[in-house]
Amino acid sequence: MPPRSLQTAALGMTAQQTKVNNIANNLANANTTGFKRSRVVFKDLLYQNVQADGEGDATGAEPAELQMGHGATAVATVRNFSQGGFTETGNALNMAINGDGFFQVRRPDGTMAYTRDGTFTLSSEGNLVTQTGLQVQPNINVPPDAVEIDVNKEGVVSARLQGESEMIELGQLELARFSNTAGLRAVGGNLYEQTEASGEPFLGAPGRNGMGTVRQGFLEKGNVQVVKEMTSLIQAQRTYELNSKMVKASDNMMQTANNVKR
Repeated sequence: MPPRSLQTAALGMTAQQTKVNNIANNLANANTTGFKRSRVVFKDLLYQNVQADGEGDATGAEPAELQMGHGATAVATVRNFSQGGFTETGNALNMAINGDGFFQVRRPDGTMAYTRDGTFTLSSEGNLVTQTGLQVQPNINVPPDAVEIDVNKEGVVSARLQGESEMIELGQLELARFSNTAGLRAVGGNLYEQTEASGEPFLGAPGRNGMGTVRQGFLEKGNVQVVKEMTSLIQAQRTYELNSKMVKASDNMMQTANNVKR
């Protein structure tokens, strides 16, 4: 049976590889609109009581148990939903949320998803949709003869039609926020879905009841801090190397013990 140190070090290498994989995903999405970085959370594994409490000394102090740990393992990824910076695009259908909240989109199966990516466009029917064709909720329909679109910070969408001088109101955007944003599950495509941990969404107009405001003509950058990720990468690499050396040391000790038995 291999020594405990060999198994513990191997688990340590696996844990650091998981951390590196997460860092790689953060860096790969450094320029993804509305992306939120994540970090891996670890926990120590079960401990074995090798020796129970012994007798107390003359001072009456209680001796500690002899416990041996079994390494660490990754248990969760925690996403950081802090505000990203803004990029001005000048596109009337590009929108960024300044503050708390998510845009709501309806998926093909009818369920709702949530996103910070406001790279919107119009469908063939004139509906406001994402780049992948998911319809923004509540639905906003833009007439085909609209020559100007305006979205104010409260999410009111208006348009000026060809031959008209005044704007007409088309609808009101609603944002969603959650009591535990970190509980949302990322599903790809810059989308999140609610879970039991996140709770039910609270819906409301931008700028009200704690909701962020809408900035038309802007997009939110990802909140990845490249320098911080590179620092974490170096730390993970060094820890991986140390665990690798421990694997080699344990193997050498096991070989030495086997040679003694011969």
